[in-house]
Amino acid sequence: MRVLFVTWAWPSHLYPLVPLAWAMRSAGHEVRIASQPALREELDRSGLPGTVVGTDVDSVERVRGYLVPPDAQPAQRPRVPRVLELFHEHAEAMTGDVLALVREWRADVVVYESTTWAGPIAAAAAGIPAVRHLYGTDLMTRVKPVLGELIAPLSQRYGVPGVDLFGTVTVDPTPPSMQVPVDYECLRMRYQGYARGGFTPPRRPRTPGKRRVCLTWGLTLAKLGADRFLAPQVLSALRGERGIELVAAITSAQRELLGDVGDDVEVVVDTALDEVVRDCDLMVAHGAAGTVLTAARHGVPMLLVPQLPDHVHHAGLLEKAGAARVLTREEAAAERIRAEVAGLLEDESARSSADAVAEEIRQAATPAEIAARLTDLLGH
Repeated sequence: MRVLFVTWAWPSHLYPLVPLAWAMRSAGHEVRIASQPALREELDRSGLPGTVVGTDVDSVERVRGYLVPPDAQPAQRPRVPRVLELFHEHAEAMTGDVLALVREWRADVVVYESTTWAGPIAAAAAGIPAVRHLYGTDLMTRVKPVLGELIAPLSQRYGVPGVDLFGTVTVDPTPPSMQVPVDYECLRMRYQGYARGGFTPPRRPRTPGKRRVCLTWGLTLAKLGADRFLAPQVLSALRGERGIELVAAITSAQRELLGDVGDDVEVVVDTALDEVVRDCDLMVAHGAAGTVLTAARHGVPMLLVPQLPDHVHHAGLLEKAGAARVLTREEAAAERIRAEVAGLLEDESARSSADAVAEEIRQAATPAEIAARLTDLLGH
């Protein structure tokens, strides 16, 4: 079976696809992964055969417009539908090339990141199945009624009016605690952190008697503005606190923003978060799906300061599950951060809840098992 994986050019939407893509390849299927030019380096790093399709869209400027105001109350926070414009723009930029690739490569199925609508449109136009793959909680379910009308002009252009953007089946890598009610067939897959390739540098040994706190702020927020990259403020609040040691997991592009941290903070650059957080007692972060799922996989409680709508939803669900505490950006002052970190490190119920979410993740089917189920389901 020839399986084409496709996503628009945002790294955190590519990463969740890679474990299943490798599982399909390991099962003997031909696999190719495609995205826009801006993601070419990440495609290469995945180790999978890749193809560049479509043209780039200024996603950073678009996403910057979806930021949650610092003083926003929950009812005032932007709602998901605003981002549909971005997804539609990427579909416009990608669909023609994706369809051409499907036909030229003679793909048997398209596996698409759930907001990459070029995938199901191209699959429908080629008459092959489309498998939808979530990157986090399925926030598209609540806007499902408006999607048909929104996508109609584009789908009609390719001769498939009424295309179902939810595809043949959905692969969901989130645990039950992060899921919402759905009305479609779903394959629950165990979340597996993505390593991005490269070497893992030697780590400092843990200091006896101290708790290890991981600080990370993902890939997106630093691109949107230095004032949204809260890692330096959080680090400043926690440095010197008795009984804890700090490790900051950042990218090379963020190193300058982090500033001078001194020798008492371990700074890990361009290393898979999975390798960093596994031996930590707490994570302080921004609430993005990949980040919180990685911590959840290892049963690590979290203090989250979300600033984008999907981050707000992920953080809220984990707080409801008891595995996280959530602060708004306005609430995240130094004294409050110190108090919340100290409280979480002593909160046995938070640890127990985080362990329960980790067990939910372990109970889901592995990527290899999902690959086998898809093979049976699609008749190949």
